[in-house]
Amino acid sequence: MTKLGSWFVVDKADLVAGISVAGLMLPEAVAYAGIAGLPPHRAILAGIAGCLIYTIFGRSRFAIISPTSSSAAILAATLAVVPGDVTVKTGLATVAVALAGALFVVAALLRLGGITGFISRPVLRGFALGLAITIILHQLPILVGVPVQGSNIFTYAAALFGAILQWNPISVAVGVVALTALLLLKRIPSIPGAFLVLAVGIFASYLFGLEAHGVKLVGTIEILPQWPSLPDAGWTSYSRLVQFTVPLVLILFAESWGTMRALALRYGETLEVNRELGALGAANIASALVQGMPVGAGFSAGFASEAAGAKTRATTVFAAIGLAILIACAGPLVALLPEPVLAAVVIAALTHALDPSPILRLRRLHRDFYVALGAAIGVLIFGVLNGMLLAIALSLAAMMHRLASPYVARLGRLGDSHNFVDVSRHDEASETAGIAVWRPGETLFFGNADTIFGEILSRSHSEAGMRAVVLSLEESFDLDSTAMDALMEFDGAMRRTGIRLQFARVHDRVRDLMTVAGVADVANRCSFSVDDAVAAVKSTLEASPKS
Repeated sequence: MTKLGSWFVVDKADLVAGISVAGLMLPEAVAYAGIAGLPPHRAILAGIAGCLIYTIFGRSRFAIISPTSSSAAILAATLAVVPGDVTVKTGLATVAVALAGALFVVAALLRLGGITGFISRPVLRGFALGLAITIILHQLPILVGVPVQGSNIFTYAAALFGAILQWNPISVAVGVVALTALLLLKRIPSIPGAFLVLAVGIFASYLFGLEAHGVKLVGTIEILPQWPSLPDAGWTSYSRLVQFTVPLVLILFAESWGTMRALALRYGETLEVNRELGALGAANIASALVQGMPVGAGFSAGFASEAAGAKTRATTVFAAIGLAILIACAGPLVALLPEPVLAAVVIAALTHALDPSPILRLRRLHRDFYVALGAAIGVLIFGVLNGMLLAIALSLAAMMHRLASPYVARLGRLGDSHNFVDVSRHDEASETAGIAVWRPGETLFFGNADTIFGEILSRSHSEAGMRAVVLSLEESFDLDSTAMDALMEFDGAMRRTGIRLQFARVHDRVRDLMTVAGVADVANRCSFSVDDAVAAVKSTLEASPKS
């Protein structure tokens, strides 16, 4: 173990892990560049720049900041709807990366790390499944050696299997052997499977002259970094690019934070979400400066780093250096790499996302199954970009549905204690005669306040002998103006019917707001506990018995 300054400590395991990860980064970079429709060197430079810059600003020891399958797919979908020729679109890709980096930095400065909460995990799982199926399907023509076109995934699949007689059997054999080897080597995490398959593929290409048998090769990768410049595109192109950069940032950060957080939790480590936002922003800005692609912490590279035994962030540096050396020294050899091997690497890297068990678990839990399924189907039917927007909409819709139709619990005293629990779940809980205790299961806001108060009012009127209602507001840390107005209207309606309303477990902010809004006798009608509220109501009722 060696110290290099004060910012990280180098372990020999990091060197081994870095080399292993570099062997995975190269084929993935070339493949993801193909997904985005960009030259391979843009993904390679992006991986080198992203890793080096993240090491300075980030804190995850497993995160490998490089192009990802999801960001490549969304970038491809974005460029497809932006007008312009190939030169303009490649320039706009650089602008999109720079915009993504700027948005990350702004979000970090504004401490908006909580935005990931707006994309729920079930939606991410569904989106990942749909995206994995889409990308794998688009790798199959490369594997079988037949170009295929299709307006959507169904016509694409139909065209692919409709051309089965034109498949190149040598290309298919190379791809299947490579994929089988990768899947088998996955069972031995200590072995850099992608690197070995890459080397064997290059050797087989040279030994058997695969190009002469119709197998496409990667060809020469020219690393020609240029200073970025704004493309000669109109206002329409730039405006549409800005609109579609937001979904790119959302999915890039959701995927990156999901990878970082999952690996950190596995080892009891903590990460600061806004710091990671800034680190991703710096990495993407650096990628834009070398005319690279969007970068983030992808699932496959992150978990490969863990499996290879990474100890510190030095692994990221060694991965970047290893990738640079690999390209510099083995460029002519990489040119011999068969494209079916690249397709196999991408497919193998995404097989983990095809596991349906997380979504099936949601069905067993009776929670969010159709949300996850809808996100997956949305990607398959409407494409990556629109599927991403649909996934976000599903997250918000699921949240709004839950908040807008909360469960309102009727509480009763548990034995002789001071505790009040839901009477529908605890048969031993007893209600107090003439007093109903209600507790909304969600915070009160403009979307559910009228519904909640209407339900309590209706059920209070339907019970004979009802003299008082205790409303527990423990779930409401604050109220918006609509919820406050609804509460005051509810208070007035209860007063007109002769039912006393007492509030329990009112937070200080809500209590202050009630005072400013003009709720009558706030000090005496707000209790710190349900037991205190019931006692206060009993005392008032005994002092003024109902005639």
